Amino acid sequence: MNLHKVTKIAAIVISVLSLVFLGGLMASDDAANSSWISPLIYLSYVILIACIALVLIYVFKNLFSKKDDLKKTFIFIGLFVALILVSFILADGTEVKSPSNEIIASESTSKWVSTGLNMFYLLAVVAVGTMFWTGFNKIKK
Repeated sequence: MNLHKVTKIAAIVISVLSLVFLGGLMASDDAANSSWISPLIYLSYVILIACIALVLIYVFKNLFSKKDDLKKTFIFIGLFVALILVSFILADGTEVKSPSNEIIASESTSKWVSTGLNMFYLLAVVAVGTMFWTGFNKIKK
């Protein structure tokens, strides 16, 4: 039995167990819910960590087995870091105050929020440009 079948069966078993636990949680009273919540939260953390670990293992295994893909990945990561750097340089880091002169956001918080917004705008421009470029190439052919 290959690994794909094993993970598929494990996912089905976990899904069924989750449905059983959810049904038990919904059927119980409010006082009994508190005893169910904590173990289920820890179970969900364990499952989340296991899923992330499996995904990372397969991604890195696949990346390191194909050298061309690894090179492309590093190029795109470098471009992404460059976009973050440009966004950070263009970001405004002014302190945000309320009308009563209370500080709502510090300079660093404002700088990082502005960086995130700039990054969003740059990536939106890149996405729209990519769509136009691929559409133009399709029309050209």
